[in-house]
Amino acid sequence: MSNAPATEEKTPQESKFEDQTVTTRHTITIGTTPLHYTVTCGTLVLKEEIEKEGKSEGEKPRARVFFTAYGLEDEKNPEKRPLTFCFNGGPGSSSVWLHIGVLGPKRVLLDDDGFPLPPPYKLTDNEATLLTHSDLVFIDPVGTGFSRMLPGEDIHDYHSFSKDIESVGAFIHLYCTRYNRWASAKYLIGESYGTTRAAGLADHLQERYGMYLNGVMLVSSILNFITARFTPGNDLPYLLFLPSYTATAWYHQRLPADLQNKPLLDVLEEVENFVLETYLPALMEGDNLPAEKRRMLRHSLSRYTGLTPAYIEHTDLRINIHRFVKELLRAEGRTIGRLDSRYKGYDRDSAGENHEHDPSYTAIAGAYAVTFNDYVRRDLDYHNDLPYEVLSSRVFPAWKYDKQENEFVNVGENLRKAMTTNSALRVMVANGYYDLATPYFATEYTFNHLGLPVELRKNIEMHYYEAGHMMYVHKPSLSNLADALRNFVSADDSD
Repeated sequence: MSNAPATEEKTPQESKFEDQTVTTRHTITIGTTPLHYTVTCGTLVLKEEIEKEGKSEGEKPRARVFFTAYGLEDEKNPEKRPLTFCFNGGPGSSSVWLHIGVLGPKRVLLDDDGFPLPPPYKLTDNEATLLTHSDLVFIDPVGTGFSRMLPGEDIHDYHSFSKDIESVGAFIHLYCTRYNRWASAKYLIGESYGTTRAAGLADHLQERYGMYLNGVMLVSSILNFITARFTPGNDLPYLLFLPSYTATAWYHQRLPADLQNKPLLDVLEEVENFVLETYLPALMEGDNLPAEKRRMLRHSLSRYTGLTPAYIEHTDLRINIHRFVKELLRAEGRTIGRLDSRYKGYDRDSAGENHEHDPSYTAIAGAYAVTFNDYVRRDLDYHNDLPYEVLSSRVFPAWKYDKQENEFVNVGENLRKAMTTNSALRVMVANGYYDLATPYFATEYTFNHLGLPVELRKNIEMHYYEAGHMMYVHKPSLSNLADALRNFVSADDSD
């Protein structure tokens, strides 16, 4: 008869307050070298310390955060390996895009240009994985993936600019504590709104936990929202989006022959100079712009966008992104993608002003959703009957920019503060020429206006790819991006 104490069964309600993880072991081959690794997948429970009259009265469980962590098998000193925390944006996006698009050891199988193959969709070994150079932790913020707040919690405690940074920061703190990774070199990589979160976290982690980072990697960056808000009185987006309109028109062969026959980079250099030397001062004149200057500007904009002078006149010389994606190929009855303008789609209403869906998102969304749902259950042995929220529509209606009311969000200042406080912090930025969501020229503008000391500007590196927002769907860009990420992480290797 056993003398072991009886195990007390926990109720489903009690089990909600415990971490639930599973670990599996895998191997892929990179070139000719096998890479043996482990995956820990599941949820950690975020808890808040309750204080009363300056005394701790325990902790209150608040949310379950789903994560997938990759490390090398039998690594004897994991703290000597770099550790990269990865997330996408939205707000409301899970980390699936970076996870099985570029960073993880498995990726969605697309054709070389990034267009999906017919279903059923498949994963393939990813020789571009960053796991060769860093351990990886993919985080799904509360309300995305399998992450959920616990009953009784207020949705606004997670779905706002500041609370999102606090909750993701709390997870990073908890993970480093539970898995003994405080001594590791630490990196963040975010995509789209994930770059907003990453810049905010770089500052928050320093201030709240004393956790100084080695680097931040920004894929399709937006730090200063004034660069992308097409509101009356804000002329910046019209200026900063124009080179990406030109790249798009060049790709779809809608430019005049003299431009169409030039290499893309030469065309972009010309249009960038036009923006700075001609377009900017013209918009500064506003309604006082003389008629002849207006006529010349109208024809120049037509030349660089592939749109007619008459249409540009109707826009008051200011082309909104949502109109552009509908107008460029209207004569064909086609629309183009916002996330990646290489993609083309169909709308029911060819006469409409805005497209019905983003063809660059809908083309690949199914492939990512299907393959991840299969992968997490079949390969990673994690089972959960909840829907995996790839891009949650429930997050955004509740989302608040609470501390930015009556102003534009600008985490460029958070990043500047983090970099001046931690002078070793390095930043890598990946830009897609065909990205109409976070255009490269707007990103350059933001970084050129950070106000960094000259000696710290060398800590920033920019990379460019002939693809869109998720440039890694394009196989040549995937390879180039992987090289840049690996070089960035290994630059801190002192061994």
